Amino acid sequence: MKKCLALAILLGSATPAFAQEEEPPKAVTVSGSVALVSDYRFRGVSQTDEEMAIQGGLTVSHESGLYGGVWASNLSGWGTFGGANMELDLYAGYKLPLGDGAALDVGLTWYMYPGGFQNTDFAEPYVKLSGSLGPVTALAGVAYAPKQEALGNFSATPQSNGQSEDNLYVWGDLSGGVKGTPLTLKGHIGYSNGNPGLGPNGTSLSPTGEYLDWMLGADLAIPGTPLTLGVAYTDTDISESESAYLLPNFSSTKDGSSIAGSQVVFSVSAAF
Repeated sequence: MKKCLALAILLGSATPAFAQEEEPPKAVTVSGSVALVSDYRFRGVSQTDEEMAIQGGLTVSHESGLYGGVWASNLSGWGTFGGANMELDLYAGYKLPLGDGAALDVGLTWYMYPGGFQNTDFAEPYVKLSGSLGPVTALAGVAYAPKQEALGNFSATPQSNGQSEDNLYVWGDLSGGVKGTPLTLKGHIGYSNGNPGLGPNGTSLSPTGEYLDWMLGADLAIPGTPLTLGVAYTDTDISESESAYLLPNFSSTKDGSSIAGSQVVFSVSAAF
């Protein structure tokens, strides 16, 4: 009887150990998010005529570091994007861990505008280096889009109509959680250099040729839910005189203000 009791105690004490064993990491993981934003700002410039946007994305990652995904948003204004009312981005790359939380990410994004003209689609390779220092996470990135029709100058002069151009974008991001709270502070600064103009129906990456954009904001994670509330102040150094030749495309249809002016953007998102 005592032997049976001892065996039962032994098995009972061993059961939690089996239950606590972690499952081996999956070779393939799927993650995604959906968001509602008060304005879709791409590198400081509104892509939705300063109106709301619904956005979502899905990423499939392999344990080797390879990944691929898709992201989409509705659009409005800014040259009508060749008749499209949606942006669809396909991306793929390879993320290499460098140790101590640092990583090197190399990939390519293909920007598509379904329903618009074919010459509005373009590709942009990128390289990103990320790492952490205590509670602060930093990221530096370079995106270089080689010469292609969608980035050509279609508004400055008739002589340049249809030419292919390239574009360079360099940026940096910082973020950090506030200790003891679900609050995260974040900041961004970017530099664009490319051919000035509309591109085919608003696909220019550097509409005024060269400019800076920046953002300061905060995210609040709602405990017990996948929801995050966000607020961000965005702006550029694009002046009214610099963008005058882009009018009326480069202004809000509501009040005529620049779509690259300062704006406070609100968001609610959910990750899965």
